[in-house]
Amino acid sequence: MISSTRRALVLAPLACTLAPMTATVAHAASAMEVGGVTFAATQQVQQSTLQLNGAGVRYKAVFKVYAAGLYLEKPAHTPAEVFSLSGPKRLVVSMLREIDSSELGKLFSRGMEDNMDKAAFSKLVPGVLRMSQIFSEHKKLQAGDVFMVDWVPGTGTIITVRGQQQGEPFKEPEFFNALLGIWLGPQPADWKLKDGLLGKKA
Repeated sequence: MISSTRRALVLAPLACTLAPMTATVAHAASAMEVGGVTFAATQQVQQSTLQLNGAGVRYKAVFKVYAAGLYLEKPAHTPAEVFSLSGPKRLVVSMLREIDSSELGKLFSRGMEDNMDKAAFSKLVPGVLRMSQIFSEHKKLQAGDVFMVDWVPGTGTIITVRGQQQGEPFKEPEFFNALLGIWLGPQPADWKLKDGLLGKKA
């Protein structure tokens, strides 16, 4: 039989090896609370389990407008890393105050345009108009309402509002990246929110 002392000596290096791995997994699997909204550690998109990359709050002046969380297949801390991931992605937005939906759609359209060159944006105009129409049809989004934007390879961009998919997917991969550009582009809607979604600590 192996003595307790010898067993301890054999297992100690293994424990040291596993400890950092366990800490990393625990960190990756952590839920996050921002603006009074808790974002789950993981979300299921089709057959893929995505992990929370980061979250933050969108402010307009001193007012909290919404909280957002970004889910990816693996951690990414720069916009380039996020855009380069080929697997499913999800952005979850939870409203923190009432807002006119058509106005939100216009802000998103403007945000896409501000973060793209004119030629690239012009190719996406039909999709941008359809997205604006989707939000206009909802009149108002109330505090607590949630909408999601998913990228599903082979399917496209799916917008879900209050748990209901809105129309057919947007097929072009460029459309999802243009949408993400609202928050992660060179002129983001909110710089602190951009850092939050990229998992950067304030």
